[in-house]
Amino acid sequence: MDDRFTDLLQRESQPDWSAATGHRFVRELCDGTVGDEAMARYLVQDHRFLDGFLMLLGAAMATADSLAARLRYGRSAGIVSGEENTYFLRAFADLGIDEAERAAVPDAEPTRALAALMREAAASGRYVAVLSVLCVAEWLYLDWASAAPRPLPQRFVHAEWITLHDNPDFRAFVGFLRGELDRVGPADPDTARDVFRRVVAMEAAFFDAAYAQDE
Repeated sequence: MDDRFTDLLQRESQPDWSAATGHRFVRELCDGTVGDEAMARYLVQDHRFLDGFLMLLGAAMATADSLAARLRYGRSAGIVSGEENTYFLRAFADLGIDEAERAAVPDAEPTRALAALMREAAASGRYVAVLSVLCVAEWLYLDWASAAPRPLPQRFVHAEWITLHDNPDFRAFVGFLRGELDRVGPADPDTARDVFRRVVAMEAAFFDAAYAQDE
């Protein structure tokens, strides 16, 4: 049987895919040893993507070619706006970071680069470009979260970030995204490959930024 298109994209994104999913931050998060400073830096930067990610989901709804797909993106937008955003706010409280402190932190370079790519894809009006960003952003996280050793860390800041990216609905959403990209990607493989590879490389750099001040 031929490889799925998304399998080919993942393989072509190596070694960056493995560098991201096996990153020091991922390992320390999954065993509960990541320091509060690194966790705080990471979450402050990651929360900055909420607006762009919702915009990207809106672009997916606008460019998708079926009502079923639009409904699926709408459900995901509800989770990001509710459950995921609530986790961020609880985590910031637990880590002792108030809104003023978060606002004073500048965007890290990987944050700026990935946010710009999200805006670029959303503004392109091309479903394959939007899908390629979404597919990496969700599938790569499922890859590392599903491999997290059990039992999960006791602290909710660590454990819930893992379970947000490894639960039945999230797995189903990743399966849906891959299926959509398998379906439409082969008609525009150059765009899919370019965007997919760029996002994977940025994800690895984004994890690096959590430790930048320590090093």
